[in-house]
Amino acid sequence: MQQASLLLAARLGLGLLFVVAGIGKLGDVAGFGAYMATGGIPAALAWPVVLFEIGAGLALMAGLGTRIVAGALAAFCVFSGVLYHFDPADQMQMTQLLKNIGLAGGYLALIVTGPGAWSLDARTGRASALRA
Repeated sequence: MQQASLLLAARLGLGLLFVVAGIGKLGDVAGFGAYMATGGIPAALAWPVVLFEIGAGLALMAGLGTRIVAGALAAFCVFSGVLYHFDPADQMQMTQLLKNIGLAGGYLALIVTGPGAWSLDARTGRASALRA
């Protein structure tokens, strides 16, 4: 019971971060696209990124496809962190990079543990839901 509640709390916290970030970008998707272009990513990918953030965050919170979603979010954190925050001359940007790396660690932990008993993966009987 304690493990299930702690895994739920982890999924909620790690998922909420992306839901809030994605919703925040809805107010100026074009501006976000322009920011993406500064890192060499086409601005046309802004909408798919925003939808990924919201959708993946919600899926993680619900415990749906948890291991796959957690892997995608871990890769996203590392990739975006290196692309947009790697600046050894700027301590704040390096702190942001390390935050992304730390988040990726949390997502990797969910890959190892799975979503726990309080998840849609477990409720639907997905074989990978509870297997470590």
